[in-house]
Amino acid sequence: MAEETDRKPEATLVPPPATAPVQQPGLTRREAMLQLLRLGGAAAGTAGVAVWLSEHSFRPVPARAEQARRDHRTSDNPQWPHITVVQGGEPRALVQRALEDLGGMKRFVGHQDVVVLKPNIAWDRTPEQAANTNPDVVAEVVRQCWQAGAKRVIVTDVSCNEPRRCFQRSGIQAAARAEGAEVILPDPELYREVDMGGVVLKSWPVFTPFLECDKIINLPIAKHHGLVGVTLGMKNWYGILGGQRNRLHQQIHQSLVDLANFMLPTVTLMDCYRILLRNGPTGGNLEDVATKKTMVAGTDPVAIDAYVAKAWWNLDPEHLPYLTMAAARGLGTVDYDKLLLKVSQLG
Repeated sequence: MAEETDRKPEATLVPPPATAPVQQPGLTRREAMLQLLRLGGAAAGTAGVAVWLSEHSFRPVPARAEQARRDHRTSDNPQWPHITVVQGGEPRALVQRALEDLGGMKRFVGHQDVVVLKPNIAWDRTPEQAANTNPDVVAEVVRQCWQAGAKRVIVTDVSCNEPRRCFQRSGIQAAARAEGAEVILPDPELYREVDMGGVVLKSWPVFTPFLECDKIINLPIAKHHGLVGVTLGMKNWYGILGGQRNRLHQQIHQSLVDLANFMLPTVTLMDCYRILLRNGPTGGNLEDVATKKTMVAGTDPVAIDAYVAKAWWNLDPEHLPYLTMAAARGLGTVDYDKLLLKVSQLG
């Protein structure tokens, strides 16, 4: 991990209409910012077929569905950027710097808060295969929550492959427990029928840890997805649901917006230490993985998804309908270059 004394000077905050970052002749401001992220490696082509059917999620016999939109957002503060991009470090150092640039974990987690962390633990894969969130990212966020005064820190997900294998082989279970987190595997007794108020998602079983917390931190990994194009922060919310999630693929973009409108995170930290360029979301071939050593974090989930999709897959919002739909619903903006953004380099 890079120590404070080893860091290069911090980049300055970039307010919306202020001076753009130094850019090469002929580049727009947006292109110049994205160029910072392109550390080699070509953008992914579309390949593979999407697999997102949870065989181990259970739909309980519904009683009366509760109306339970979860809005855990933190108020904007002009002192802090909406998005921070940190490059060049190991996972724990990336998390530390990203949170520092956003104002520190105490901005997001208060004394006695029950905090749920939502990494991607969907697949029976190792960290090197980049199908699940990096375990060191999860562990460092757990540690930061305790330091901020959390009462409980829970790590959970509704896996697609067999949950025990996913939690173990991903390394997340061991890493989270080593930092004192409570790790909860999917359990058929722990779902509650909820009226999600969506266009596609109406009454649906939701895993109860996501319904009974004070704060929720989204910890997705950046990956290719054969059906959507990419699976990023908003797609990570599929892992709060039980039931037959494959049914949502018929209207997948609308279902993603419904989910994002239902579950509004306190903060998002996008794991881009390793990214899965092709054959997502399951991956498996190390040739499809690129090491980027980057963290993209912030408080606008739409802008974060738009930023990362453009950076490594060269996908604009018009190629990802769920982004423009989410922006129209007031969940964030696709115009990330108009937000306050900070770029930092470690090492």
